Amino acid sequence: MAKGFWKSGHPPTLIMAFLYFDMSFMVWMINAAMAPFISQELNLTAPQKGLMLSIPVFAGALLRIPLGLVAEIIGRKTAALIGLAITIAAMFYGFTFVSSYYEVLFMGGLLGVAGASFAVALPLGAGWFPPQHQGLAMGIAGAGNSGTIFAGLLAPPLAMMYGWNTVYGFFAIPIIIVFILMWILAKEPPDKMESKNVGHYLKVLGEKDIWVFNLLYWVTFGGFVGFASFIPTFMADQYGVSKVSAGQFMILIGFTASAVRVIGGYFADRFGGIRALSGIYIIIMIGALAASLLPHMYLLLIFLFIMAAGMGAGNGSVFQLLPLRFPHAKALTSGIVGEFGSLGGAFIPMVMVYSMQSTGNYSMGFMIYGVTAIVALFILVTVQRKWTTSWVGKGGKALISEAPSKLNKPHYTPSS
Repeated sequence: MAKGFWKSGHPPTLIMAFLYFDMSFMVWMINAAMAPFISQELNLTAPQKGLMLSIPVFAGALLRIPLGLVAEIIGRKTAALIGLAITIAAMFYGFTFVSSYYEVLFMGGLLGVAGASFAVALPLGAGWFPPQHQGLAMGIAGAGNSGTIFAGLLAPPLAMMYGWNTVYGFFAIPIIIVFILMWILAKEPPDKMESKNVGHYLKVLGEKDIWVFNLLYWVTFGGFVGFASFIPTFMADQYGVSKVSAGQFMILIGFTASAVRVIGGYFADRFGGIRALSGIYIIIMIGALAASLLPHMYLLLIFLFIMAAGMGAGNGSVFQLLPLRFPHAKALTSGIVGEFGSLGGAFIPMVMVYSMQSTGNYSMGFMIYGVTAIVALFILVTVQRKWTTSWVGKGGKALISEAPSKLNKPHYTPSS
């Protein structure tokens, strides 16, 4: 299986797509990892903390559709290089100029460029692979969510030793390296259709199915981004852990969701994305409602692990289905769905802050998130019959009409 997978596409491009997303995601989460340090130095209130954490997520969401559209028009590799160049400039800005609350907010907006990398990285890497391997290819590229681990592992101790501004400078180094490797190793995928105007691509926004995917991903990726970004603040406020330890709790969410995303994509390829997601939303609901009890910290970590595993597997499963439904607009549809997923991530810190202000703890925030998983499951059950009688096979498996060509150019079953 693994041997056949790697031979069916272009491994260097897939690996570079993963590294691009991984390092970009690391940068996107840098303010979240350093939030206890920034909050203490600038003496931020709870609403100010929530806004500081939400702006990078909002900016990343809002930039995903434009970046995905640019990728459709000028090419995914070129768009990736542009995104990396802007991210490098943003790191130097943070290292040199940022020192006040409003400058931190502006920096958060610049970090959105790194968050928007999702719209390019996944279709760049997966564009070389045929339909029956889309879930695994998208899962490998999407495992760049693991950048959260590096943000949580490295940013807090570096901020403790050198100051939080200096961390931006340190984080610029790996982005520069990835930029150079991307330039040398990656190749533009062969699955792009002939050039179309902007209006042609934007017609996808009128498709009902794209809005279903938006809602499905709102829960899985939104939960991942939201809780990964808020977990340092949550652990510091609710459980009183140190600033360095609080930042490193991001590793639990980041590692679990990233590793399981690949597994989720693989199982979605094999058993169908609809089947996989049906069980995943139940797992997320159980984990969220259990976490809402705010148990002893060690029990809480188990429930957060369950939630993160469900989120990661769900991310992989959604993106097994999406390229099967929209095979010739992968970058744009990845941007659209990724945007709404990110907006879900911005929703989480605001709900958690509201919960603290209203009740004195974060319990209600977890409960609200658990309810969204139930809503997503209901939506999936509602659409599955239509999907499996039009563009996807039983349970959400790919419909294969012919084998991939020797040129590694994927063949797709047309969507209805």
